[in-house]
Amino acid sequence: MPVLLIAGGSRGIGAATARLAGRRGYDVAVNFKSNAKAAGEVVDAVEAAGRKAIALQGDMAREADIERVFDETIGALGPITHFVHSAGIVGKNSRLIDAGTDTLREVVEVNLTGALLCARAAAQRMSSARGGPGGSIVLLSSIASLTSGAGEYVFYAAAKGGVDVLTLGLARELAQEGVRVNAVRPGPTDTEIHEPGRLERITPLLPMGRPGRPDEIAEPILFLLSDAASYISGAVLNVSGGR
Repeated sequence: MPVLLIAGGSRGIGAATARLAGRRGYDVAVNFKSNAKAAGEVVDAVEAAGRKAIALQGDMAREADIERVFDETIGALGPITHFVHSAGIVGKNSRLIDAGTDTLREVVEVNLTGALLCARAAAQRMSSARGGPGGSIVLLSSIASLTSGAGEYVFYAAAKGGVDVLTLGLARELAQEGVRVNAVRPGPTDTEIHEPGRLERITPLLPMGRPGRPDEIAEPILFLLSDAASYISGAVLNVSGGR
């Protein structure tokens, strides 16, 4: 039975992915940092689709929390066969020259260091060379890693560029150990990650004239997780409406 753990699964793209995964036959562990109510609603949606689901609190920038969440997932649902890293923050928008050191550190900690720690934890438990079941990992990058985030959050874009490299490197390391690793680069998406007013400000600049919806990002994530993508590993897919 496929077991999917989503880091950052209580909101936005992570929540949409969890709901869709439940409808596609996955048991789902929904990690959240602070919003237990939102995580519970996602669990309810997965269970309504006839699958098992649990909500697990944990800060995905803290190694101890990450290890605990992975182990609690296995204890409740069985071996993890699929993992999505969707935990992320953009930090206070500013030019790099004006960004505070605390903002830089926090954005890198959550988006890149957290992704590295989570990817390591997933690999350790999923790799067939370590006795794992194999499976598929999808990391959330951002189209900002290509567009640079200049004037808003170069630090966020830089962290997501690291996720792109992590995707390719880990895919090559695990290619003969039964684990595929891919990433998705969403464009601006209608979620709460943005500062108030940002989406309205940039929407006229978007090629399609609108931001993406979380479910439009969840679909390609589920594709990359699935056996339909069995020969795809090390790919970073732009899901950005042409941006």
